[in-house]
Amino acid sequence: MKFISAEDLDRLFTFEKVIDALGQAFATGVNAPMRHHHTIERTGGADQTLLLMPAWSKDVTDGHIGVKIATVTPDNGKISLPAVMASYILMDGKTGAPQTLIDGTRLTLWRTSCASALAARYLAPKDPNTLLVVGAGELAPFLARAHASVRPYKRIVVWNRSAGNAEKLAAALQADGFDASATTDLDAAVPQADTIAAATLSGVPLIKGALVKQGTHIDLVGAFTPQMRESDDDCIRRASIFVDTYEGATKEGGDIVQPLKTGVMSEKDIKADLHALSSGTHGGRAGDDEITLFKSTGAALEDLAAATLAAELSAEN
Repeated sequence: MKFISAEDLDRLFTFEKVIDALGQAFATGVNAPMRHHHTIERTGGADQTLLLMPAWSKDVTDGHIGVKIATVTPDNGKISLPAVMASYILMDGKTGAPQTLIDGTRLTLWRTSCASALAARYLAPKDPNTLLVVGAGELAPFLARAHASVRPYKRIVVWNRSAGNAEKLAAALQADGFDASATTDLDAAVPQADTIAAATLSGVPLIKGALVKQGTHIDLVGAFTPQMRESDDDCIRRASIFVDTYEGATKEGGDIVQPLKTGVMSEKDIKADLHALSSGTHGGRAGDDEITLFKSTGAALEDLAAATLAAELSAEN
């Protein structure tokens, strides 16, 4: 069985390649049951989450079976470790034989950021100036670079509860050639942004809808449980809502689950998912002044598509 490391993925992948692979997978579809979501209680610390995410090709005899095993440990930031760690096993669809073991932590960073960039192809303003990144964890640099691969942002602004981490991310983006800076005032940064990409484990809303200007695209990647939230009710009221998958967003993502529960929105308010956008069933952004909001909870389809791409590229190199 072949092993593909994090370094291998960074060498093999480009944002364009992964975004295209995800777009094709969302357009055609795969078999992906709802992920197994288990809470692991911890004494003296925040609870962990264990995620099991299986998926397989529609024509499995000529495709693949895959499963990601992931843990989310919110306290890991205190010891300089990523909150999300994972492994991915890719198997032959015909025989079930294990083929490739992939660093699932890095695979998750690539596929999650590229799913947001895929949505942004259809939803972000065409000629933006400022990208605001909310959060400075392991996903944030991938998210910033993925968004910058689909739109020509002139500057990137980073906010994080820990100002030092925001400054580190801004410095890393500067080293890549971006005009990047850190801010300590999120409320002041929000109305200046054309796209807002949030990747946090926040339990309370961070982005105030009343401050969002017309035409902004809001990309919500964190808050993956019903108890978490990155946007407030005003964001939901003012925006056209899009999701990666209906099932994940309406059952797991707090930014959708909570306003559904309180009646701020109904499921009919969700305009489309990534399947509809990628297949052309829905055209995406309707006008320059439209506020669009994309809620990502992550899908096993994304992992399978990215893992299959990694295996194919590895075989060629």
